Amino acid sequence: MKRAFRILSVALLVILCSGVAAAQGTLEFARLGDFRLEDGETLRNCRIAYRTFGTLNKERSNAVLFPSWFAGTSQDLVSLDFIGPGRLADTSRFFVIAVDALGNGVSSSPSNSRTQPGRKFPRFTIRDMVNCQYELLTRHLGITHLEAVMGISMGGMQAFQWMLSYPDFMEKTVSIVGSPLPTSFDHLIIHAELNLLETMGEGKDGGLTTMRTLTPIHIIAQRTPSFFVENIPVGQLAAYIASTQEAVTRSNIHDWTWQLKAIARHDVFHSFGGSPENAAASVKSRVLVVTSRQDHLVNPASANDFAKTLGARTLELTGNCGHLAFLCENDTLIEAVSRFMTEK
Repeated sequence: MKRAFRILSVALLVILCSGVAAAQGTLEFARLGDFRLEDGETLRNCRIAYRTFGTLNKERSNAVLFPSWFAGTSQDLVSLDFIGPGRLADTSRFFVIAVDALGNGVSSSPSNSRTQPGRKFPRFTIRDMVNCQYELLTRHLGITHLEAVMGISMGGMQAFQWMLSYPDFMEKTVSIVGSPLPTSFDHLIIHAELNLLETMGEGKDGGLTTMRTLTPIHIIAQRTPSFFVENIPVGQLAAYIASTQEAVTRSNIHDWTWQLKAIARHDVFHSFGGSPENAAASVKSRVLVVTSRQDHLVNPASANDFAKTLGARTLELTGNCGHLAFLCENDTLIEAVSRFMTEK
């Protein structure tokens, strides 16, 4: 029970980290200027935030890109101990670049844009996130090849997009509880959240009430029924919801909405006539796909299907933690990723 409550406390940080741990890499910004998005709109004064860890070798061949997850930041990846010696992104071997995805409130977002604030901010896609990261690497860091792209949740979606948008750019791809496109069940959750966000709107408090109301929907999708029954006594549920609401309301309503809409439109097969087979034929990196059997937020079906088409290495996390299995089964995850990353 103590372990379960420790995991629950850590899980709150996944929604939006409180930043207790100090950053291991300095937050920096790449200024991309006016950036043309996939839909033809222009993102004015685009800035991409990132942190670097470890040492880039003389050959500049040991870089690993680690994008942030939904509503998450590069600081979250540090605070939750995913980056460091012997960790998921092993800085004893790799030069790790943790990058803040568009719309997360650190990189260019509806909440921090001076020229396109709030609803004026252009709609972006997962592919736009990846294209911005490509510019960060090539134009600002002088990196033309990666050892790997790895990501968790929406970061895993970006990893799938990376290996198809820039197939020659990396040796390996690691997608953890990500997806090449949302399933019908995923769209139910997305629709429920977007409907609430758009119906309630900002209100007089800038969206705080809306984000508090949204929180239980997100909690239900993150975990499994058995996890709650076994680990959260009824008398403690209100306190857990309140703590989670405190974390969720740190995220701007428009940032949350814009990233959620990007996930809703995510489809790596679109450029290949909707064919997973055609998409797989273009992949040149070795691939590890990690799924959670009981994931109710990012259903594993499409990731599992595409992994079979790719002939990818796979790992299924089988506990009852749902989408947050990467926390509950972290040791298993690190072992599998480390083995994959050290293979030649």
